Amino acid sequence: MATHANPKKMKMNPQQQEAVEYMDGPCLVLAGAGSGKTGVITQKIARLITDCGYEPKHILAVTFTNKAAKEMVERVAKIMGDRSTKGLTISTFHSFGVRFLRDEAKHLNLKEKFSILDQDDCFSILQELCATTDKAMIKAMQSTISLWKNSQVTPEQALKDAKDNDELQFARVYANYNATIAAYQAVDFDDLIRLPVELLQNNEEVRNRWQAKLRYILVDEYQDTNTVQYLLLKLLTGVRAMFTAVGDDDQAIYAWRGATVDNLKLLQTDFPRLKLVKLEQNYRSTVSILNAANALIGHNPKLFDKKLWSDLGQGEAIKVLPMANEEEEAENVVMRLQAHKISNNTKFSDYAILYRGNHQARLFEQFLRKDRIPYVMSGGQSFFERAEIRDIMAYFRLLNNIQDDPAFIRAVTTPKRGIGSSTLEHLGQYAGRRGVPLFEAVFEAGFASISTPRQLEPLLEFAEFINNFEQRAANEEAAEVLDDLIKAIGYELYLYDQFDERQAQNRWKNVTDFMAWIKRRAEEDDKKLSEVIQSMVLISMLDKGDEAADTVRLSTLHASKGLEYPHVFLVGIEEGLLPHMSRDEALEDPTRIEEERRLMYVGITRARLSLHVTWCQKRRRGREFENREVSRFMKEMKHEIDGARENLKNVPQITPRQRIEMLKAMLAKQAGQQELPLKIEGEAAQTGAQNEV
Repeated sequence: MATHANPKKMKMNPQQQEAVEYMDGPCLVLAGAGSGKTGVITQKIARLITDCGYEPKHILAVTFTNKAAKEMVERVAKIMGDRSTKGLTISTFHSFGVRFLRDEAKHLNLKEKFSILDQDDCFSILQELCATTDKAMIKAMQSTISLWKNSQVTPEQALKDAKDNDELQFARVYANYNATIAAYQAVDFDDLIRLPVELLQNNEEVRNRWQAKLRYILVDEYQDTNTVQYLLLKLLTGVRAMFTAVGDDDQAIYAWRGATVDNLKLLQTDFPRLKLVKLEQNYRSTVSILNAANALIGHNPKLFDKKLWSDLGQGEAIKVLPMANEEEEAENVVMRLQAHKISNNTKFSDYAILYRGNHQARLFEQFLRKDRIPYVMSGGQSFFERAEIRDIMAYFRLLNNIQDDPAFIRAVTTPKRGIGSSTLEHLGQYAGRRGVPLFEAVFEAGFASISTPRQLEPLLEFAEFINNFEQRAANEEAAEVLDDLIKAIGYELYLYDQFDERQAQNRWKNVTDFMAWIKRRAEEDDKKLSEVIQSMVLISMLDKGDEAADTVRLSTLHASKGLEYPHVFLVGIEEGLLPHMSRDEALEDPTRIEEERRLMYVGITRARLSLHVTWCQKRRRGREFENREVSRFMKEMKHEIDGARENLKNVPQITPRQRIEMLKAMLAKQAGQQELPLKIEGEAAQTGAQNEV
């Protein structure tokens, strides 16, 4: 008879122990940030199997991301040791939905191997149904249909409830869209939850079978569930209601995609026997960070009274740093990050820069690259990974190294210049036989002898064009060479030929911003274009590293949830950005402000040891600078912001030499030496830089 080692039990506080051991009915674990919720879930799974007689196949644990599910699987395996967990299901909601639909396809008139449509597939179907090229309208329609499906609104109900012509049109398309994908024997992402819910509601035999199959359910990040996900939980648990939901109403930040914090209220209404356990001890952050977080979130109405506490000590005071504008903010944050790293002997991976919107990342990327600091991004596309920037970088890579074949192929075909795929295939075959780069092959007599003039002439013209600019980049003023290069490429015209006017404008603006940044780098560092390109190409190569490598994390606040970092820079904390408001928003929606406050709370509670908060007194909008006010959330954290209203007109720019002196000053201060004077773009920034919580 096989024997098994006892599961490894983590050391738990009384509240965690209570959450793990409660087995008498429905349980809501209100788990504050950093309170060890994943440990509670995984320990409870182990207890269900080892102490309570549940077979693994009768247990389902659901969460929202593949990463979270994978971590849970690994932790359960570690706890259980050599004891089998075969049949245990730990997955995302949508992965479970796929499994359910595969098993029950016949009840939904689906073939077992139905197709799952991605966002692009669905976009194309809607575009065809509407016979329009208005991509913004199609995206709005796609988003609306998704919200309808996640709220269990049928096409008939959508038609009945339509408030204007747009909603009426969307509702009509919704009905056609559903019929179309059904005819394709396909489902979209939202159907993976919607269809199981409809089947469970309408088919008693299927409902009873699944309730018998899944005898205990655990739900992670419960506050992020939408209407159909909550219904799925209710329908699968049935009258037994054997489940544990783990969540935090203070971290509910996904209303824009259908999640509703009302699901927490519904648990108490629908399950009167609900056991509530609060996890309030935080194992992540210092007292100063938690005090700020508690003060902030205290301004939201409370579903459940909860206050995080920590025994990790007071820790560093939070630094509040007013900045003149977004360029100073990005440069100053990168500089302070370096100083902090050097003086504390930390790693780059100990740092995160968090922001409300992905558009804020560009300047931070530029200054990180300038100082050759490796970084990775979450929650959006890197400015340097945009197609238009990669197009221009292909030319730069080729100017830097004519042996770069991928750069040659991208540059020679963007824009099109009469060189087709057959010509490139012909060139590639010749270069392969000779063992030479594509660029060099163009000039070889052997290639000329086997090529037609129509093939050879455009290739020679392009190669000579690159040779010419390679010479100029090494010898002439960078700004002039750059302007001539972009003009000669004809890239602006290419964009307007390829895309609609709005897209072309946005992409061209990214290119011009990129060019302006390169010119500034060349001027500040007194370098030729070839030298600037060389360092840029090196950083691009470093970008290809592993995400687990020693890199600074750039992330939106939404993408940072569930993660933690020793040191956090929370940037752009201004009215209009956080809380986010569009220019023409006159009236404020209290519900939306509450969600924005929760988003700020998430940002604060990502930090373990230190937190720096920055905001700008002026920020560019289009070609103008707008005056900005510090976010109301900073005041709610009980801070006085010195120098917040200083006039920063005619602020001098920081020179490279001044940057070095500032870095030395910060290092000297942090090392406890005699403080050197800090001068940061104007008096307000000088006084405000030292302001602390």
